[in-house]
Formats: sequence, structure tokens, C-alpha cells
Amino acid sequence: MHRRDLLKGGTALLSALVLEKIVAGPLIDTGLFDMPFEPLAKGPFKPTWESLQGYTVPDWYKNAKFGIWAHWGPQCQPEAGDWYARNMYMEGSWQYEYHIKKYGHPSVFGFKDVINEWKAENWNPDELVSLYKSAGAQYFMALANHHDNLDLYDSKYQKNWNSTKVGPKKDIIGAWAKAAKENGLPFGVSVHAAHTWSWLETAQRSDKKGPYAGVTYDGKLTKKDGKGEWWDGLDPQELYEQNHPLSENSFDDGMIHRQWNWGNGVTPPSKEYCEKFYNRTIDLINKYNPDLIYFDDTALPLWPVSDAGLRIAAHMYNKSIKDSGTLKAVITGKILDEGQRKAMVWDIERGQSNAIEPLTWQTDTCIGQWHYDRGVYERKEYKTAQTVIHTLIDVVSKNGNLMLNIPMRGDGTIDELERKIVEEIGVWMRANSESIYGTHPWKIFGEGPAQEGAAALTAQGFNEGKGEPFTDKDVRFVVKGNDLFATVMGWPSSGEVLIKSLHLGNPYRESKISSVRLVATNDSLKFEQTGEGLKVYFPKSKPVAPYANPLILN
Repeated sequence: MHRRDLLKGGTALLSALVLEKIVAGPLIDTGLFDMPFEPLAKGPFKPTWESLQGYTVPDWYKNAKFGIWAHWGPQCQPEAGDWYARNMYMEGSWQYEYHIKKYGHPSVFGFKDVINEWKAENWNPDELVSLYKSAGAQYFMALANHHDNLDLYDSKYQKNWNSTKVGPKKDIIGAWAKAAKENGLPFGVSVHAAHTWSWLETAQRSDKKGPYAGVTYDGKLTKKDGKGEWWDGLDPQELYEQNHPLSENSFDDGMIHRQWNWGNGVTPPSKEYCEKFYNRTIDLINKYNPDLIYFDDTALPLWPVSDAGLRIAAHMYNKSIKDSGTLKAVITGKILDEGQRKAMVWDIERGQSNAIEPLTWQTDTCIGQWHYDRGVYERKEYKTAQTVIHTLIDVVSKNGNLMLNIPMRGDGTIDELERKIVEEIGVWMRANSESIYGTHPWKIFGEGPAQEGAAALTAQGFNEGKGEPFTDKDVRFVVKGNDLFATVMGWPSSGEVLIKSLHLGNPYRESKISSVRLVATNDSLKFEQTGEGLKVYFPKSKPVAPYANPLILN
């Protein structure tokens, strides 16, 4: 029976046939797949959705609330924004035009050559992770590979196209992991390379007009084409993975989004591609022992055309139990159904839930572009510290965590505007983090006009910034022990706020409010609780970073 036929019958049949062989390391040839496997860690979790639904989110992650992400790799080298490795091959796009001016034509100077330009010469991981910890981050995550397919670690299975062999010739993940450990932070990795297969199909194209019309870009080059080049002896197909027919409607630049779940006419990834991804990711887990893996996929990588992601998740969970005696691992995924949300943490990209979620979730967002964009810097378009803090407070009130990316330049630094934002976040967190860490949702998440105008989620998320901005009329609630925190999302110009949800006789809290304290200063505040609400009188002098003001109510 062919593997595709097994997959049509579901993962349970597939797992029953091969699981015993997969777990019996060392690397073996199952005969079914005609290629070696990294063995799965033994334990209670099996590579099925049903088994993975026995997962429980660990307390460290529930309580952490705030992480910072270094979404950094060779696509940051051009300083031209996200998805550069794909869009530089899209004739007429601004990144294509940028590439022509900066590097030359993509048939001559392709993305493999951008990788060769990336040296990370000014990168100081210890300094950056220390900065992020001082800003209040309770965990740190680094990019392990992107859709461009370069592994940023000493990769056994991407042995030629990894950051120790080309580009900076440094073990990026190894150094990040060391810095996180030295700062006492849980360490995460983000893994995106499952999608290279279809995402980089643009590299198979050619110009339709101009002097290079009909000249194929470098996406079909092979090892034999490299004689005399800097990449002599390397096979570009191990990086680009374009030795396959184009997917249906591949020349529709937006089709990649509709094919993200490996449907709608995408050319099916080969068995070898799927199993290489599995091996690469297990190798990453075994070498660097991350506490968290972020997958940029619908559910798990390569699902449903392969069970590779299910096997990776089972391994991650079982290894965590074996190493720690308890399950401390976290895996995140996108566009999850209700059953899948029990098996892993639901990640919402650039967006927030509009309700208290029953299970811990995460939003991932960025102060600029995912990959560094000099234009964002020059136009001063970064999110402000206030926007970041407002997002964090809103997300935490709904049982979520915030993972924030700070874009890095190719040389491994952040610019002075970003550094100022990070430092401002730290100022607020040092004064107010009592209202963030270790808190839990209350009976309602809040009140005010911002939620009334909130936009619905679409696809992976993408509803941030579409509603009304937060003001002092917006309040968010969380609890910790016997303390109820009410965060006023602005400093009231009138000197007072009315929290309507806490009126006498409200259905959420039977006991009357006996004290109100401003977290940032620990000052007791005057208040009145009436049938209209809880009226709190703010002091004349503002605390530091007064754009969000948590109150402790007892």
C-alpha cells in the first residue's frame, strides 16, 4: 500500500503500521518510506490527534504572558521587509525592483546569493536577550528556519544549507539558546520551512518582458551549474526544493494563501520532502531542547498530506516528560478546530480574540515588518510602546499570551527607534507587571467602546488595529488570588473614571469594593461605589508611562 493511500485512511492506521519501528532508534530504514527516521521519544503521546488531545498547557507558559521573538534570518539582509525570498522573484513587485537595483537580476543573483551576503557581523545575542528580559519578557523565541529553507543551526539533515556552513557561518540557534539560558528565560524556536515547497515556486519563473524575458530565475539550478561559483559543490535544489511541477494557478501571487493547508491544487509535497522536514525538526529539538515550538502552519506542519507534524508533536511532548518528569513543552499552531486546540496552543497572527478563551492561546505580532524593513524605520512607522502594552493587557484579559517580534537588521542589531520602544515597554512593565504575570481571566474581560468596535478574526487572525483605539473609557480585568485588577487604558483627563461593570448589585462580584490602589505607585485612591458603577478618583500627579493604569481592587 502506498503511503498516500494510508494517509487517506487516517493517521491511526499509518501510526499502527510504523510507530513501533519509528521509536526503535537509532536511525533506521522502515522499508515503508525508504529513508531513515530520527526515532520518536517513547512516552504516553502517540502521533494522532486523539492522543495529543491529552495535552495540558504548562503553568510556566500560562503565567508568563509576555515573550519576545527574534524573527531574524537572511531575509533581513536586504532590509526590504517580509517574504523577500518569495517576492524578489515576482516581476513588478516593489521587492523585485528593489532586488534588481541592489543586487541584479534574479536569474544571476538569486536568494542563495543573498544568503551569502548575510554575515551577522555585529550580532550580540547576550546583550539583546538581556535587553528583552529587562523589558519584561518571560520567555524568548528565535527563528530556526523560515520559508526560505535555510536552517539557522548546525543541521544534520540540511547539512549544506545551514548557517554554520553558509552566510554567517555561525550556530544562530545555539547562541540564542545559550543566551536565553544564561538569562533564566524559557527558550522557543519558530519553524516555518514546511512551506518552502510551494512558497518558493516563484523562483521557477522568468520575466515576461524586458531584456531578460524568458530567462528562468535561479530556482531550477542544480549542483552541476555551480562550477566556478561561490556555491561550487552545493546543490541549490537542497535549498529551493523546486524540482517539481508548479501548483495550479501558481502565477496567481495570492494563491499561496489559499493553498496554505495543502489543498486547492497545490502540487503534493514528495515523501522525501516531508520526511526530511520531520528529521530536521526532530534534530533541532534533540540538539537545542527548546521549551516551545511555534509552527507557521494550519494546525501542524504538512497536515493533512503527511503525519510528520503529528510525529514531531508526540516526540516533543514525550521528550519533555522524559527530560523533566512532567510536561513542560509548548507547541503553537494556527487555524485550529476545537479538538486541535486541546492538542496544542492556538496562535492568532496579528490579532486578538474577542472573548475570553477557555484554553490558553497566543497572539504573535510585530512592531514593524516580520523581517527588517528600512522603510518602516525611515518613516517611523513602528508600533508604539503604548500600543504594545494595550495589546498585552487586552490579550491577557482574554486568557492569552503576547509574543512580540522586534525586527533585526541583517548585521544582527536593532535600530535606535526599536531600542527606545523596548526600553519604554520595560519602564511600564517594571511598574505594573504585578497586573500581568500569573494572572487569570475574570468573569468578564472588560468594558468600553474599543471592544464594541472590534473586528472579527480572518484566516490566521489579522484583526489588530482595525477597531477603535483604547482610551480611559476602556477597562480590562484579570484576577490573581483574591485581587481583582482593573486596568484603565488611559489617564483620565477629568481626573476620574467610572467602571460601570462594578456597580452595586452587579452579577460578577457580590462583595463591595473596600479599597482601590494604583499599582504603579501603590497609592490608595478615593472611590465611590454606586448603582451606576465604581467611580475612582485619580491623583493629580501621573506615574511613569501612564498610558495604561492597573488598579488593585479588594
